Amino acid sequence: MKTKILLISFIVILLTILTLSILGIIFMNDKDIVLQGQIEAEEYNISGLLPGRIERIYVKKGESVNKNDTLIYIISQEVIAEYEAQKALENAASLQSDKIDSGTRKELISITKELWDGTKSDMKLAKTTYNRIKALYDDSIVSKQRLDEAEAIYKSSLAAERAAYYQYQMAQEGAQEQDKASARAMATAAQNNSEVVKALLNDAILTSPISGEVAAISLNEGELTSIGTSIMTILDIDNPYLVLNVREDLLQHFQMGETILCYIPALGLKDIPFTINYISPLGSFATWKATKETGGYDLKTFEIQAVPATKVYGLRPGMSGLITVRN
Repeated sequence: MKTKILLISFIVILLTILTLSILGIIFMNDKDIVLQGQIEAEEYNISGLLPGRIERIYVKKGESVNKNDTLIYIISQEVIAEYEAQKALENAASLQSDKIDSGTRKELISITKELWDGTKSDMKLAKTTYNRIKALYDDSIVSKQRLDEAEAIYKSSLAAERAAYYQYQMAQEGAQEQDKASARAMATAAQNNSEVVKALLNDAILTSPISGEVAAISLNEGELTSIGTSIMTILDIDNPYLVLNVREDLLQHFQMGETILCYIPALGLKDIPFTINYISPLGSFATWKATKETGGYDLKTFEIQAVPATKVYGLRPGMSGLITVRN
């Protein structure tokens, strides 16, 4: 009798264990997977072509700005001096071109001598500027574009100085038809040089390319900035998006243009619709999950981006976004 009871108890326990195991396997296979992403927004780095000293910063960190609002004012005495020299050269060249036909030989010689002297001073300034930019470029402080601009200005001023010298030599021998053409060319070259420097000065005032929020200010008033240096970062706070890193075995749940429901813990909002607008594999250096030892294959990771289907007030970069998918 006892043996029969023990046998029945053993069978009941065995059936219970088997039932629980089977149920556990079923539920494990059907369990939901929660993927955690992050809300991000585009960042715009504010930088300029004009190297100089930051004279004024008009906004503060965390402040909202509108598109085309003035952010920064940069002053560069060196470039201002170069611009004034270029304008003086332009005026002298224009005067020579206008008066070369009517001026006496003595007046012509005087004008061409003055023009030559001006181009020599301008060439020295351009050479000094080029050498400084070359040193900064060798130290990887400024970009190749700025070096090319400085070199172009220097070569232009060198050519202008040579042309002015030959003009002076010809003026001493008497004005000819070639002198008139040369004077006109000199006036055009001087005007072009002036416009190049003026373009740099136009970049003294930096404005916001978008409406957004000041996320960071890298430099303070009174500090020096070089070409291409990021002075300020503007965050496109009005257009946040969700970024998810998803293994490729779960990629079947995410298709371009589809809507996914997201839970935002920071706002306490559930089932917020996001529309997928970007799917791309991440770099292979850190996105592979080896499973070959279990008879499987390597799993790659994909980056998925999705934008809110409707405006979500209070949604900010850095917030977590949770997506639930069924395995």
